[in-house]
Amino acid sequence: MVHLRIVAVGGKRDAVLEVLDRSGSVCNVIVLDGAAHKPAGDVILCDVAREDASVIVEELRELEIPREGSIALEYVDTQISDAADRAVKHAPGMPSDAVVWEDVEHRTQEMTALSLSYLAFMVLSMMIATVAIIIDQPVLLVGAMVVGPEFGPLAGICVAIVERRRELVRRSLIALAGGFLVGMILTIVFSLFLNRVGLVPDKFVAEEHPLTSFIARPDWFSLIVALMAGAVGVLSLTNAKSSALIGVLISVTTVPAAAYASLTGALGEWDEAGQAAAQLGLNIAAIIAAGALTLAIQRSDYRQRRARHRREVNSKASS
Repeated sequence: MVHLRIVAVGGKRDAVLEVLDRSGSVCNVIVLDGAAHKPAGDVILCDVAREDASVIVEELRELEIPREGSIALEYVDTQISDAADRAVKHAPGMPSDAVVWEDVEHRTQEMTALSLSYLAFMVLSMMIATVAIIIDQPVLLVGAMVVGPEFGPLAGICVAIVERRRELVRRSLIALAGGFLVGMILTIVFSLFLNRVGLVPDKFVAEEHPLTSFIARPDWFSLIVALMAGAVGVLSLTNAKSSALIGVLISVTTVPAAAYASLTGALGEWDEAGQAAAQLGLNIAAIIAAGALTLAIQRSDYRQRRARHRREVNSKASS
């Protein structure tokens, strides 16, 4: 279930209650007349089945509730209620498969901010990957993949493509490009320093790093893994399953490929750097393509659910 707290301003209380009352997916409606102080208005609380949460919120948006009031969403982990059970049964589908689009939009907005913490994670993850490549330690490489924050902007691009939001595309691209640019520049400096103090061989030979050289070897398996990772990443984002998202960060080689390109570029191994850059580009493109396709399928399901809801509302109104 999803708990809604609605602040209705300007005499919109009755319109909100009409939306909530005519939906079988809504229960536990509580009205607090005049309870809101800033802004002044009425507070309405209710629970709605996760499957229809975005449908109800969309109707409230059409009433322009957010213009002067607000709509807050909160997940209910456990609820003991026959009314709630009936609301869940009324909404078609499985709660675990439902997408609360407002939550997805909010999370992607946060993950696409080009903040100092985002840049710090990007730089540190690349430096960890650089050390992993030098000492040929895949375990350390996995750690770098987990630390890397690059999936946030990639997910933002997928959401922006499906919802046709130019501002989110711009914001996500700036975060993605800025993060990799800053990370790779500082990783080059870091690599030059390690080379200067004698911690890196004068000539980088890929054959001497058999456990990590796969990073700069783009092939069909690289494409397949990146496509599957993009799909799983979006599913973990829309279903709020962060454990699956961790698996995605381990599966793809975006940060390690960028680190490999930076390290070999700093050492003048341009062929290796070029292959790593190709690996990076391939992964990014595949993740975005698969993620956007997965999100488009989920969005299509939501549109069908929304159309079905409208038919039910029109049917009740005509009767």
